[in-house]
Amino acid sequence: MSNTQTTPEVTWAQRSSSSDPEKNYIYLTIAAPDVPKIDVDLKATGLTFTGHSDTKKTTYHVELEFFAEIDVENSKTHHTSRDVSFVLRKKELKEEYWPRLLKDSKKMHFLKTDFDKWVDEDEQDGAPDDMAGMGGMGGGMPGMEGMGGMGGMGGDGGFGGIDFSKLGGGAGGMPDMGDMPDMGEGADDEDDDDEDMPALEEDDASKVGASEGKATEKADDAAEKSKIEEVS
Repeated sequence: MSNTQTTPEVTWAQRSSSSDPEKNYIYLTIAAPDVPKIDVDLKATGLTFTGHSDTKKTTYHVELEFFAEIDVENSKTHHTSRDVSFVLRKKELKEEYWPRLLKDSKKMHFLKTDFDKWVDEDEQDGAPDDMAGMGGMGGGMPGMEGMGGMGGMGGDGGFGGIDFSKLGGGAGGMPDMGDMPDMGEGADDEDDDDEDMPALEEDDASKVGASEGKATEKADDAAEKSKIEEVS
């Protein structure tokens, strides 16, 4: 199979500042995987990129002419096995965003907005510093600086900030015992039941006495019957 030439996908985002050069730059990423050696010609007005991949059997090539000039000396490049990232410092300090990346307003099929890094112009102040998350080179994970561990867990073990001490009166989340119904009446009822128990014992004794009386009467009847038979 013969080698081919491919136009790689290019994504971009930007920040702007009228006073701080380090906050006035372009993010640019060229998707060129498995390219061990790259050829980059970076100029104030544009960029030319070429890189060959043996595994993909293709040569990536793209030429970009920027909307405005950049500061080449203060721009940075970061090459990984997946892509080549650039942080291109804009030459002119200006609060307004570039309206587009390229000088030509024609839509390019390979050029896309990097929504992972993009923020609106009026929301820059509240946006995370992607430069800190990328080591200044555009290859890190933006917006992850504030995680500090597992997201959403916080310091409460993932219970969403619930204060369990407020759920009960210090009894491990049980309701306050002071709000429970008064147990006094129920206790008195139980005492009354206990006091009635001896009456049951008296009833049992009466039944036993009655049984014994009947047994005595039977014995007397038997004795009387025996005497009658002796007389006869």
